[in-house]
Amino acid sequence: MSPFLRSAIVLGLLCATGPLAIDMFLPAMPTIAENLGGTMAGAQLTISAYFIAYGLAQMVYGPVADVVGRKPPLIAGLVLFLVGSIGCALAPDMNWLVAARVVQALGGAAAMVIPRAIIRDMHTGPQATRLMALVMLIISVSPMLAPLIGSGIVAISGWRAIFGALALVALMSIAITLLMQPETLAPEKRAPVRLAALSRGIRTLLRDPVFMGLTFVGAFGMASFFVFLASASFVYTGHYGLTPTGFSLAFAANAAGFFSASQLAARLGEKFGAENVVTRAVSGFLGFTLVLLALVWFGVDHFALLVALLICANACLGLVIPTAMVMALDDHGDIAGLASSLGGMLQMMVGGVMTILAGPFFDGTPLPMVAAIALAAVLSFAAMRITDTARGRRAVMVA
Repeated sequence: MSPFLRSAIVLGLLCATGPLAIDMFLPAMPTIAENLGGTMAGAQLTISAYFIAYGLAQMVYGPVADVVGRKPPLIAGLVLFLVGSIGCALAPDMNWLVAARVVQALGGAAAMVIPRAIIRDMHTGPQATRLMALVMLIISVSPMLAPLIGSGIVAISGWRAIFGALALVALMSIAITLLMQPETLAPEKRAPVRLAALSRGIRTLLRDPVFMGLTFVGAFGMASFFVFLASASFVYTGHYGLTPTGFSLAFAANAAGFFSASQLAARLGEKFGAENVVTRAVSGFLGFTLVLLALVWFGVDHFALLVALLICANACLGLVIPTAMVMALDDHGDIAGLASSLGGMLQMMVGGVMTILAGPFFDGTPLPMVAAIALAAVLSFAAMRITDTARGRRAVMVA
């Protein structure tokens, strides 16, 4: 096995830890809401709270990883994820579950932000995009199989066993990190703890319109998927009458569209340029979601059509998110950990906040979900246009 492929497998397995905490959990959301005496909004809060905590934690792990290296904070985060998973399994009510999900997210964030910095340590440009795409291919096993596994666990042992399984995943991830993942940040490249330097780095990133624009292109794209995660189980099972297994299969189809397209990102970026890929893919994402919104708005309520257009929209996102993520880090290699943390935090915060804002409008029918997804597409397209303008101005200044 080549070192490149070995790195992709190891990093992909680590990155899948956090998403598993969502994907395995989704089929059980209606059951959990019923068993713990909660509402649909309360169950959705377990998703949005996870995203917000997940985002905030990334601002800690990135800078710490720049100071002490990549492995120590990664292991610490996985231990915290283990503690949160056990807490979820023991939850007596919805408030406890939300709090334990926050702990779980605070730990799981390490397994997403630090592998991104590891990729930046080892590669840049098309090579980094290719490795990111391979990592996302490994991660794709999670949304395609984890809901099915979760629905099976619910049927056999109840929803609490899902979190027991996630605790085992945490233990496996700790072992992988200790035994298979080398340290990629040499001691001489580690930055000392300097609040002034951290503040300066954050200001540099926040004032970079290209970095911020690309971050929000991906943020609103991810927000659309977060809205889907928070509402799809209720729409698919309540409105369309699917079983938890049927929901899992439909969800896997959407995930397959995203991750299949992500494998083309590096190749298309090399052939047509990363900027062109992002521009065209965001435009496609906008087009598919607006068509879907128009159809649902005028009363076209067909499950197969809904799933088909969501697959197309998510396929566009599969090209956008990995490419935009790599492009945003390219100009900030000296503070890659901080840039990865800030970008990840903003993306998760946008997704979590948008899910909370859309929550009161959800009524179990497709229209609120589709409208929120289309709004996210409009905002992602606007961020792309702003980024293109900023990039053009920068090119003129350099020339």
